[in-house]
Amino acid sequence: MVQFDSQDPYEVIHRFKPIAEVPELTRETYVPRASTPLLDAMGHGITDLESGLSQLAEADRPARVVMVVVTDGQENASREFCKEQVEKMIKEKTEKDGWQFVFLSADLAAIRDAKAVGVAPVASLLYQKSGLGSKLAWASLAMRLSDYRSARLHSLMFLEEDRQHPDDPNKKKKNNKS
Repeated sequence: MVQFDSQDPYEVIHRFKPIAEVPELTRETYVPRASTPLLDAMGHGITDLESGLSQLAEADRPARVVMVVVTDGQENASREFCKEQVEKMIKEKTEKDGWQFVFLSADLAAIRDAKAVGVAPVASLLYQKSGLGSKLAWASLAMRLSDYRSARLHSLMFLEEDRQHPDDPNKKKKNNKS
């Protein structure tokens, strides 16, 4: 788990820790600060995860890798990675290694940023900027991760029922013909 912002563009909070040992995220333990170096965080995240996995014994490496990006804003502060680099990295890890990339944001422009770097629209979720919106997004992510890990879904994707935000660009619009 990594926190990223312009104060610390890549702050590792937990590395390869069992989820049961990770404390609950609170306003004290995980605080959005300053600007959003989204591309830098994604680029460093991919290379860091790739390096960490390569150091594990073959038997200890996970069969499925999912990188989840959660942001409260769009890219506006990266200095090391550009869109094309991150897009190439995501494409390579998806096609060659079967990694799944998921994107959660309360910012519609950030959802567009995710699509621009190759995150599949079905794996992006826009949620409302509220406690309830965050709670629903995390609950949807937990359900879809469970579906993916148990092979009920062949790839990690959000379903229509997950798309609670009225402005979610991936939400199917109902045809209101009378």
